[in-house]
Amino acid sequence: MLAAGRIVAVKGLGGYHLACDAADARAVAALRARKARGGKPFAVMCADLDAAAEIADLTDAERAVLTGPHRPIVLVRPREPGAGRLRLADGVCPGSPHLGVLLPYTPVHHLLFGLPGDPPGPRLLVMTSGNVSGEPIVTDDRQALTRLRGMADAWLTHDRPVQAPCDDSVLRVRPDGTVVVLRRSRGYVPRPLPVPVPLRPALAVGGDLKNTLCFGAGHDAWFSAHIGDMGDLATLDAFARAERHLRRLTGVAPRVVAADRHPGYHSARWARRHADALPSCGAGGLVRVQHHHAHIASAMAEHGLDGSSPVIGVAFDGTGHGDDGTVWGGEVLLADYAGYRRFAHLAPALLPGGDAAVHNPCRTALARLRAAGLPWDPDLPCTAACPGAELSVLERQLDRSLGCVATSSMGRLFDAVSSLVGLCHRSGYEAQAALELEAAAARAWHADTGAYAFGFGGGPAGALRCDPAPVLAALVGDLRRGVPVEVLAARFHRGVAAAVVELCRRARLATGVATAALTGGVFANALLDGACTDGLAAHGFTVLRHGEVPPGDGGLALGQLVVAAREPLRWPPGRRTSD
Repeated sequence: MLAAGRIVAVKGLGGYHLACDAADARAVAALRARKARGGKPFAVMCADLDAAAEIADLTDAERAVLTGPHRPIVLVRPREPGAGRLRLADGVCPGSPHLGVLLPYTPVHHLLFGLPGDPPGPRLLVMTSGNVSGEPIVTDDRQALTRLRGMADAWLTHDRPVQAPCDDSVLRVRPDGTVVVLRRSRGYVPRPLPVPVPLRPALAVGGDLKNTLCFGAGHDAWFSAHIGDMGDLATLDAFARAERHLRRLTGVAPRVVAADRHPGYHSARWARRHADALPSCGAGGLVRVQHHHAHIASAMAEHGLDGSSPVIGVAFDGTGHGDDGTVWGGEVLLADYAGYRRFAHLAPALLPGGDAAVHNPCRTALARLRAAGLPWDPDLPCTAACPGAELSVLERQLDRSLGCVATSSMGRLFDAVSSLVGLCHRSGYEAQAALELEAAAARAWHADTGAYAFGFGGGPAGALRCDPAPVLAALVGDLRRGVPVEVLAARFHRGVAAAVVELCRRARLATGVATAALTGGVFANALLDGACTDGLAAHGFTVLRHGEVPPGDGGLALGQLVVAAREPLRWPPGRRTSD
């Protein structure tokens, strides 16, 4: 059936996968449509390492991870079409700088590719979670027949019940051979992580995107498997089951429940209800932790810091609730486990329509141009992408601040630049615009070494502001001069890295702190991660990067845990502490 272009639901270790021939363009397109996946890349299971090497340029370190005991999905560099005998359908990973590859990790996976003497079949299979995009992976056989109906043409099942849902882990191998786990799940959980500070028994519930929860006690922390985005009832139910399963497994009776400060998060609402209901939680059992403080604490804990000295935390992501009620996401905080101070941030701009702008990078681009004092000229790609009626509504919305919130998000700036240079105007999945910008930058990374310069202002009493207006003006000028999009993207990435170095340098001059932690979902970007690390190291900084704990919201719970469950410490006046 796979060879004939059909889609098969395959029951594995942690739930069902949907599989099809990764070389069959019609099968891939059908799976994408049935799963409502938009343009989000698919992972590819290869029959063996030789098959993987035909579609990807593999380093020795990547080969070792692919064949190691964890068997994760590894993000690798795709080979040029025609370089090998095997070829993927174009619809497998459109616009992505990486290809997700994994090898068989159960006997049934090997059987899918055939035993010696079997008729020839596909050597490359799309292997994606058995669910509608955004929902939890299906584990129950009866549910598989109903929830996957309309997506699968057949079901391949077995008689072992799946006690705990568990998606495939996803990671990337850096050029220096170190690993950054982007989704920590099968193969990594529930093995405990060592924690450098003693913890009261506690539960941290993470955030609402890429949710994982985490139990802690003593010097151990236990992550759940990847749960997903907390936007529907099925995911909330999966979250509750994961909490019960991990509590039974670890035996931890929480005396503290830690959650994000965002007032609208489903995870925070769950934490508030259950902190009151847990007999082990007394008064003050719920602790709210600022989003970016938790990111930085997560990086500190992973590197074994005891919190006796602060770090310069560079926390770049899409969305985090700020102390001033705005959306933060381009933050430089001086932080330890006990508290933090906002040293610098990206200059804010209005985000029109909240999530609506996230799905429409062209609107984010136009809002950034407005904040920079640059006109919406009709020759700009982001302006041309908006119909006249949409432009008029957006202009009135920004003029009157209707349905707008200010944001300092670096993730939204990446989205804006992606649209400004003509890459992605409407986003079909999270981070699509940023991924396409990274892919373009990678193509010119070694051909052009230019960097756009940010402006700096503010301080000394208030936080330093990193202003992207000069960058946007330079981008518009280069765009009109016909500079290739790949060069524009590369110069933007290098400009952000140079700004990070400058902000950290100023923080060190002001405080003497010489350790910088890079965290937040934006640092899943391989080019930015490497450029910032190299630049900071060249200026004498000790650089903390994530490894086994994801830099994005999948690692948030560990930071919440160590902030909320450590013994309280006193901070000097004027610095924020956990609630």
